[in-house]
Formats: sequence, structure tokens, C-alpha cells
Amino acid sequence: MEKLFQDVIIRPVISEKSYANSDRRQYTFVIPEHVNRVEVKQAIEKLFDVKVVSVNTLHRMGKVRRLPNRTFGKRTSEKRAIVTLAPDQQLDIFTNGN
Repeated sequence: MEKLFQDVIIRPVISEKSYANSDRRQYTFVIPEHVNRVEVKQAIEKLFDVKVVSVNTLHRMGKVRRLPNRTFGKRTSEKRAIVTLAPDQQLDIFTNGN
């Protein structure tokens, strides 16, 4: 079964830290648990037409939080990929098209 490139990348991570890393050409994406670095690299290169230098992956475990009604909940765990682009490449994921 062939994977679609759109199935490899769930969404970009929009946070202060990921926005600061965009100055160093590093972009963070949430990916499915079963996807590896090679698949992420191929998907980013095809979807955004850029040259990827490296891909680092990490598992972000969900935290247990206390809710207002004195019960406990858990944030979802997720796998992330930090993609570093070539020096002359850039992604515009933090702009809304204006």
C-alpha cells in the first residue's frame, strides 16, 4: 500500500519556539507514529518543493493534568519531526498568504 504525502504530515506546529527556529530554517511538523525520517523527507520535498538537509524526530509524551472538577485528564501524545532545510530554502507556513 502506497502512502500519500498528505498522510505523512498531519499539521505544522505553530508555537513561539518553532517560530524562532524558522530563522534557522528549521520547521516542526506533527507526524503519525509509524512514519520514519525518510518518509518525512520525501513528503516535505514533494509537498513544498524544497531541499531538506536533515530530519530529527521525537516523541512528545502527553502530560497528566488536573481538571476543574477534581478529575484527571491526559493530553495526547504525539510524534514530531524537526525538518532543516538547505541554506537557500524557506517555507512560508507562518504567513496567511498576504
